[in-house]
Amino acid sequence: MIILKIGGSILTNKDSQTSEVDAISLKRIASEIKRSLDNSPKDLIIVHGAGSFGHPPAKKHKIGEEFDKSQYPEKRLGFCEIQNEVKKLNMFICEEFIKMGLPTVALPASSFISATDKRITEGSLDLFKRYLDKGFIPVIYGDVVLDTDLEFCVISGDQIIQYLAMNLNPEQVILGTDVDGVYNKNPKTHDDAIFFDKFTSLKDLDTLEGTTNVDVTGGMVGKIKELLYLADLGIESKIINAEVEDNIFKVLENMEVKGTVISRGN
Repeated sequence: MIILKIGGSILTNKDSQTSEVDAISLKRIASEIKRSLDNSPKDLIIVHGAGSFGHPPAKKHKIGEEFDKSQYPEKRLGFCEIQNEVKKLNMFICEEFIKMGLPTVALPASSFISATDKRITEGSLDLFKRYLDKGFIPVIYGDVVLDTDLEFCVISGDQIIQYLAMNLNPEQVILGTDVDGVYNKNPKTHDDAIFFDKFTSLKDLDTLEGTTNVDVTGGMVGKIKELLYLADLGIESKIINAEVEDNIFKVLENMEVKGTVISRGN
């Protein structure tokens, strides 16, 4: 089984204040996944980010922050708005995948996952297993969920990856972002940024500025923290640049692709 995360910055114009799909990137990625599955059948779970669909309304409504009881009706509507927006993005993604002949089935996190203080604490994965057994490709995405402490919170696609991997023990965990992997600085704004082909320690996070975008889910630093939890369990992951043509195909086929391996090993 492979868990593939496709970042919201690849599938949408993440800096846009309106919801905007990057149709060209979406079609290319769908094509690369289809080529890989046609070449060598494999169990696959796809996780995608929220991009310009989820992050602006999440910031606007400040979901995940404490609020006064009198604000509950307003926050509840904000929750619904965010859930609806990320669902729209998921619909566009699944529609393109299905056109490409990929048997994708959407499993919204808000329908079966709940959290406590912004961490997933409940969520049965039986449906994932059943869909995989029948040859489907489950698709899940960053979402808003009920939170025991805060009423509502945002659960990132990166935290979902960690939860899935901890419980399903995949052979590969792959994150497709808008950079080649982990750098000590944003490589799009710093020519002297140093690339890490392997990342092993939270201590190294002190030097990181993050990726192109710092969002409500923590950007690159948030991704690495989630993946280091997996590394502690012996599950390696790799961050690659999904904007480079054929990178998704190659990594799914175990071919050499530039990227950063997140591991606790030497």
